[in-house]
Amino acid sequence: MKTKITLKHIARELEVSISTVSKALKNSSEISADTIEKVQAFAKLYNYRPNNLAISLKSRRTNNIGVIIPDIVHYFFTTVFRGIEHYSKERGYNVIACVSDESLEKEVINMELLANGSVDGFIMALSAETQKKNHFDHLSQVRDYGIPFVLFDRVTDEIECDKVLINDQEAAFLAVKKFIENGRKKIALITTEDYFSVSKGRESGYRQALETFGLPVDEKLILRLPFTDLDNGKVDEFFNTHGIDAVICVNEIFAVHCMNLVQQKGVKVPEEMEFIGFTDGILSKYAKPGLTSMAQHGFKMGQVAAKMLIHRIENTQDEEEEPYRTEIIKSTIIERESTINGITVL
Repeated sequence: MKTKITLKHIARELEVSISTVSKALKNSSEISADTIEKVQAFAKLYNYRPNNLAISLKSRRTNNIGVIIPDIVHYFFTTVFRGIEHYSKERGYNVIACVSDESLEKEVINMELLANGSVDGFIMALSAETQKKNHFDHLSQVRDYGIPFVLFDRVTDEIECDKVLINDQEAAFLAVKKFIENGRKKIALITTEDYFSVSKGRESGYRQALETFGLPVDEKLILRLPFTDLDNGKVDEFFNTHGIDAVICVNEIFAVHCMNLVQQKGVKVPEEMEFIGFTDGILSKYAKPGLTSMAQHGFKMGQVAAKMLIHRIENTQDEEEEPYRTEIIKSTIIERESTINGITVL
């Protein structure tokens, strides 16, 4: 059984550009007869068949960008979308938004719906189920057919593409460092399942900071919660048994909820227990007390993602394909009343 191949595979094997392969298959006069013969022979040997859907997408500029986000509950994703829309409109592009609802199936369906000639490329954050199942075939196919896309925030090392994110490990490290500078000893982490790329990075930073500053890594101080459900009983038991004096949470929903819960139990925040969350959204600003947050700068992330994608779209005919890039947005700490004696900017 012959292997299914793409233009990219042929280009890699023959050490020519994707554009050269495409032109050779069309018998273009721009390509030498020798190269045309080699490309067409290789394509025939491996039973290459062009993807008409992808060709349609690439041959007709729509000036539309597809954006797929996991949910609309988290403030962060809405700010990223606004950043994408702001930059895209300045460049004459419209934005079509879809929500995967943390479902792999819906993520795939959304891509298929948009990849019918409706958009010139995609910007997306991976769904929870996509990361949990480690299933990226739909992304590989889109990439291999030359359809540009950018991953943001929730990304994977399994797929080579342009990406934009914060350094989650560094941000968590600096949050824990702040707690330690404030004299905290029993620093807890409240996180989600570690198949989330962001949760994995933030846990790594948490562990690294404790080890760097000579505090033990106590597994009992790490609470993993399903991203879809805050189990009050489990959270209540966690805070009852471990003498915690500081908490870093992987998102602001967890942070605000847990901060409210301990205050109902009579714990004084920040005097007896400090909190830091990620995102810096509306919940953080209006929580009581205000939540100190690691800002992810979603609006800027969206602008950078849109800039990266539009650059790809408008340079797809270049003879030499540019290497993929990963842009890191610097996270900053927004000091509020849930911590004391803080540093304002990282």
